[in-house]
Amino acid sequence: MLSKLSSLTNSLKARLIISALLLILVLLPLIGFTLNDAFKQQVSASAKNELKAYLYSILAVTEIDNGQLLMPEALADNQFNVIQSGLFALISTPSPDKKTTSVTWQSNSFLGLDLPDNLPQPEIGQSQFEEIVIDGQPHIIYSYSASFERKILSNDGLSTENIAFPITVHIIKDQLDYQAQIDLFSQHLWSWLLILMVFLVLVQLAWLLWTLKPLAQFKRELNDIEQGKATEIKANYPNELQAVAKQLNTLLNTEQSQRKRYRNALSDLAHSLKTPLAVIQSQKDLSKSSFEQTNIISRIISHQLKRAQTAAGASWHLGTAVNKVADKLVRTLPKIYREPQIAISANVDNECIFKGDEADLTEILGNLLDNACKAAKQDVQLTVTTENNKLCIIIEDDGSGISPEKQSEIFERGIRADSYQQGHGIGLAIVRDLVDSYQGQLSVSSSERLGGAKFKLEFNT
Repeated sequence: MLSKLSSLTNSLKARLIISALLLILVLLPLIGFTLNDAFKQQVSASAKNELKAYLYSILAVTEIDNGQLLMPEALADNQFNVIQSGLFALISTPSPDKKTTSVTWQSNSFLGLDLPDNLPQPEIGQSQFEEIVIDGQPHIIYSYSASFERKILSNDGLSTENIAFPITVHIIKDQLDYQAQIDLFSQHLWSWLLILMVFLVLVQLAWLLWTLKPLAQFKRELNDIEQGKATEIKANYPNELQAVAKQLNTLLNTEQSQRKRYRNALSDLAHSLKTPLAVIQSQKDLSKSSFEQTNIISRIISHQLKRAQTAAGASWHLGTAVNKVADKLVRTLPKIYREPQIAISANVDNECIFKGDEADLTEILGNLLDNACKAAKQDVQLTVTTENNKLCIIIEDDGSGISPEKQSEIFERGIRADSYQQGHGIGLAIVRDLVDSYQGQLSVSSSERLGGAKFKLEFNT
């Protein structure tokens, strides 16, 4: 799990996508809960104002006569007159000792319902808004306490005095309407937020694709350079990438120029060394042993110069199409080996790319195919595939093969297999050095298909 998470965070695209998704998934629900809570508060405030208006309408028709509460038989708002309509009005009065209260009037709509316990009793001139439960259903109640004054004659019958008559008006309404409003708003809110979330995710993905498009193009151009399809970065990029592309092109051009100068210098050195050797070999009075020794010296010089060229290999391995090099060798070598006639069959995957110099690949395949042609009776097989992210090259022949004890020694300098008519220790040493320079693997075994030797090379792709 941690390794998968680590691999995701190593991707710039994954980081941007995860960050954008987290922002959307956290921010939008937070906005949704905030809006939903704000709407609930708005509904609560609206309900309070509505009940306050009903309360004022009740107070307007309330009368006190001779210490008795007088209320009309029917109220102006018909909801108070319809039984269990969901809107109720109660009036309670305190006992003489003001320790308890009793309901002295209730609207017709409250018939058939049980009175709630502990009705709110705010102070005179104060109001109270809260939730209560009636018959198991949630309701909201708005209570307001008022005091009516009435004049009565004093005991001497000559004067009057004011007597306070306190009452508390309770307006009760069920929460079905309010809850329906809240539920409807919540449903619409979360539906639209979900649509908005999907839209924002798509917009973010489109934005990321547009933003990262130059990086994808940059990666494609680097792959083309690596596979030998291009030699420099040509596309125009945003300022941040253009500077990198320019520096990379400069690095590639400098490296290629250095390699070219190095190869030219080695070529000049080889020419200056081989020319005196050619003069010596052309002498008529040169003995056979001396001629062979000068020939060995010439091969050693070629080998060592080739090693020097390999040691100066490119830090950036440009890609080389294997089929291009293989086709050239397959067409050329049969013209050299006519007696006996050698047939070279090639099975090369056109997508196979050797991440290295074309001259090095030509040297590797050329030496191995040349040795196979020398050892073969009539058939040589070349197979090139890509397996497990590795370039796999197999060269087989139908010759007498290489004995198992010599298979482990054949890559040592000066060792040659008896099946070859001419020495090839230098050629195999060059192949080994070239393969090592590319961190490749070279092995030899017996061919089960043709019966001769089988050389297998593997390179990272």
